[in-house]
Amino acid sequence: MAWKTLDQMDLANKTVLTRVDINVPVADGVVTDDTRIQRIVPTVRDILAAGGKPVLLAHFGRPGGERVADLSLQQLAPALEAAFDAPVVFAADCVGAAAQAAVDALNPGQVLLLENTRFHKGETKNDTDLTAQMAALGDIYCNDAFSAAHRAHSSTCGLAHALPSCAGRLMQAELSALEGALGNPQRPVTAVVGGAKVSTKLELLGNLVAKVDNLVIGGGMANTFLAAQGIDVGKSLAEHDMTDTASEIMTKAASAGCTIVLPSDVVVAREFAANAANETVAADACPTDAMILDAGPASVAAVAAVFENSKTLIWNGPLGAFEIEPFNAATDAAALQAAVLTKAGGLISVAGGGDTVAALNASGAAADFSYISTAGGAFLEWMEGKELPGVAALSS
Repeated sequence: MAWKTLDQMDLANKTVLTRVDINVPVADGVVTDDTRIQRIVPTVRDILAAGGKPVLLAHFGRPGGERVADLSLQQLAPALEAAFDAPVVFAADCVGAAAQAAVDALNPGQVLLLENTRFHKGETKNDTDLTAQMAALGDIYCNDAFSAAHRAHSSTCGLAHALPSCAGRLMQAELSALEGALGNPQRPVTAVVGGAKVSTKLELLGNLVAKVDNLVIGGGMANTFLAAQGIDVGKSLAEHDMTDTASEIMTKAASAGCTIVLPSDVVVAREFAANAANETVAADACPTDAMILDAGPASVAAVAAVFENSKTLIWNGPLGAFEIEPFNAATDAAALQAAVLTKAGGLISVAGGGDTVAALNASGAAADFSYISTAGGAFLEWMEGKELPGVAALSS
């Protein structure tokens, strides 16, 4: 790995500017899901344990370079204190006199939270002047926000060039997991890609067919691939204008030696509603007045067999309309099978993306996956084979 970790940095008596992602849901001033906060605890505690002073840089929402009271990070201080089990001091800006005074006054054992970086227009432009003002506050830069690594911003990219830099524990874990899944994986490698539209994941599919041994396609995307084979998918969600593209992807996969796995049977219904009357039919026998809402049991069995013959699994997207019962069945069953294989030591499983994490949590499978990425866009862009500015900056 070309990037350094906290273990390679002398943190004693150093001010460590630590970029984190604490863009968490808040209702009435109270954090309703502290998952992202919990993920940065190891980094903050390790900096404190090494005698360093953690100074947190983060964004919150999309204030567009303006000060928006509802998007102040101050409201997160109580949740951070509870998670870190350490005093959290808040500064009303992330640069300037207020920030410098807070840094100067920081005592050992305390954590400093600077105000929303996106209150400054220069943040999202990777402005050199803003970067210099941020850099003046610290001695070392630590990036622990993989989920923001696809953005070339001052706090995610610029600072890595301005100060001695390293990856935090979460960033280190993300990069190690992803490198093990696609960079230098144990084979065979299987990818599960689901979701509504082929058009939103064209780059992803194009990259994966050249890198994985098996590609399981689910959700509305699978309907488009079925339609590309001349199969009538009734009233199912499908992009009929993308069937030529789907055919091209299948041709590319065949040339690359990648096996595409599509549903052989499907669960259909006449309405998109919870507990709607449904039936299981062959994938090529969808009634013209029905829609495909999930993969059937034979399809799940086929996917499970692929998992059993794989060493590495990458998952992004559900196999069906997992949000409503009983059309979560295929996603749940496949996920639980992957979890069983992972727990037994036969499979390395990495998953990411908002819908994916929600689906795996709902199924109860998430806890036994090798790694669940909290990143959304960054995880997807990594799967697409793109260079992430925040990661590249650490390696330069």
